[in-house]
Amino acid sequence: MSFSTQSYQVIFVLFMSVIFLLIIISISVASVFLVGFIWAVKNGQYEDDYSPSVRMLFDDERLIKKKDTELDTQKEKTNLNKTQPQA
Repeated sequence: MSFSTQSYQVIFVLFMSVIFLLIIISISVASVFLVGFIWAVKNGQYEDDYSPSVRMLFDDERLIKKKDTELDTQKEKTNLNKTQPQA
């Protein structure tokens, strides 16, 4: 099975058209991401770069306080039930 020079040219043209198509698609996707990034920067999406790193340090304290308040309310409810006279 031998290919002629003309068949190699057809394969080469098809291969190049696929490459050109992929280049066009990749450039358009990259430009969409670039426009999205510029839009996010202009709308202040990246303004606060300090709080997220510090928020991680204080999350445990908020959880502990929340659990403490839940325990306090449970204790108050049980104390109220104990002090009420039973019928």
